Amino acid sequence: MENKQVRNLGLAAMFLAMGIILPLFTGQVPQIGNMLLPMHIPVFICSYICNWKYGTFVGATLPLLRSIIFGVPIIYPNAIAMMVELAVYGLVSGLLYGKAKEKKIVTVYLSLIAAMISGRLLWGAAQILLLGMAGNVFTWKMFVTAAFLRAIPGILLQLILVPAVVTRIERKKGW
Repeated sequence: MENKQVRNLGLAAMFLAMGIILPLFTGQVPQIGNMLLPMHIPVFICSYICNWKYGTFVGATLPLLRSIIFGVPIIYPNAIAMMVELAVYGLVSGLLYGKAKEKKIVTVYLSLIAAMISGRLLWGAAQILLLGMAGNVFTWKMFVTAAFLRAIPGILLQLILVPAVVTRIERKKGW
């Protein structure tokens, strides 16, 4: 295995651990804890630092592991829908950033926003499918409320923190 692959594997494991642990801190304040979307941040950063493959794997694995270890998120439908959402975050952000000729902050923002939109749309599609199979309904109002309105603090945190961390690491690239 190449040195870069070993490094990426170790970093992906670290981001996975961060995604498992961060919600423990934000969950101490339930009113805002879930709104900060703490599992999303390590997935995004992993996809930028390691690449889309690692980001997709961490995104798809993280909700399932948290559900198995802590019972949160509830496996059906939440953890399954989140697996889709976070995997798409890792895939889209990592692919778009990786294909960019220049690694500028604008590139980070564009890929981050594209990933956030596509991930939330596919999360909504997964919710419709999963809840529909159980005979329940997932309405447009439920989608907008859960994917955007309640998520505003987390979205803002992602838009501030992820580009700051990624650009800082890009400047120090020789590590």
